[in-house]
Amino acid sequence: MQKKADGQNYAPVGKATPVCQAGEFPIGVIGLDHGHIFGMCNGLCEAGGTIELVWDEDAAKLTEFLEKYPQATAAGSKEEILSSDRIKLVASAGIPNVRGPLGLEVLRSGKDYFADKPPLTTMAQLAEARKVVEETGQKFGVYYSERLHVEAAVHAGMLIEQGAIGKVVQVMGWGPHRLNASTRPDWFFDKEQYGGILVDIGCHQIEQILTYAGANDATINYSRVANYANKEQKDFEDYGDVSLTCDNGVAGYFRVDWFTPAGLGAWGDGRTIIVGTEGYIEIRKYIDIANSPEGDHVYLVNKDGEQHFKSAGTCGFPFFGAFIRDCLDRTELAMSQSHAFKAIEVAIHARDKANTIQ
Repeated sequence: MQKKADGQNYAPVGKATPVCQAGEFPIGVIGLDHGHIFGMCNGLCEAGGTIELVWDEDAAKLTEFLEKYPQATAAGSKEEILSSDRIKLVASAGIPNVRGPLGLEVLRSGKDYFADKPPLTTMAQLAEARKVVEETGQKFGVYYSERLHVEAAVHAGMLIEQGAIGKVVQVMGWGPHRLNASTRPDWFFDKEQYGGILVDIGCHQIEQILTYAGANDATINYSRVANYANKEQKDFEDYGDVSLTCDNGVAGYFRVDWFTPAGLGAWGDGRTIIVGTEGYIEIRKYIDIANSPEGDHVYLVNKDGEQHFKSAGTCGFPFFGAFIRDCLDRTELAMSQSHAFKAIEVAIHARDKANTIQ
């Protein structure tokens, strides 16, 4: 399932590091519209979760999922999952604009929720999600995979916490993706459904900027979107970039696009550069072009010199175990609810303020 050239079906595989007993954390899955569901479920299962029930209207998608997770059973409806007394968490990679409303149903059923990014697409949905989280006390987790499911990104965060580059002053992200337009469903090109490029894949970048900056919020300086090469899809955006300033003064910038060329050996040459007062870090997430087809490279330059870390297999994906324990223990160690919602809030602000390049 780790299809590196195909971003929509890229599902990282890590080492099994269970944080709970077998059967202690039963999971239901509703909505298989995006292949990210496999990465989400891989991470949860490696941390000790058990996929018990799955539902989707598409029989072919259900068959594919059950081949990957034979321990699961196809539910007769989403209501069967929502009403189950056993299920503790519902995971979903449904169409983006339905992820938020589904989450409200899940929370009100007394279960925690884990949504693919973007977890919702409008300010109205966000306001309602915040309200229902407050009312129910349930968790609304988000799969910001470009940080949570990349060992180099995890490693870079550890280096920052250790003071390797001093105080962070700027974070810059690059999130190119391969389009593979002929394989995409109709909803992928409908802005109302996918949310716009700055929400769909921009929220990844904003989540990283806030995390590496140690910030709680950010304001948009400018944001831009364009449709340069897919004019036949009039509601599609294939380019976007944003400049922002974090509430602690850290500068941020990111660019996202759908222009990964056919010759690249990965679905996107995702990179992040973090500049500090005493050094800088570059993360080359999925490939080191013309040098190594493997991903998870971290480059560090500081007073000790130049260092290159191959991070794969070194620090794993701690988010998933921490998230499961948070659900079981009612703690908030994996990611705060305010942070999960703030990343998508800033992304929606960026989209709503964006100038369109003609």
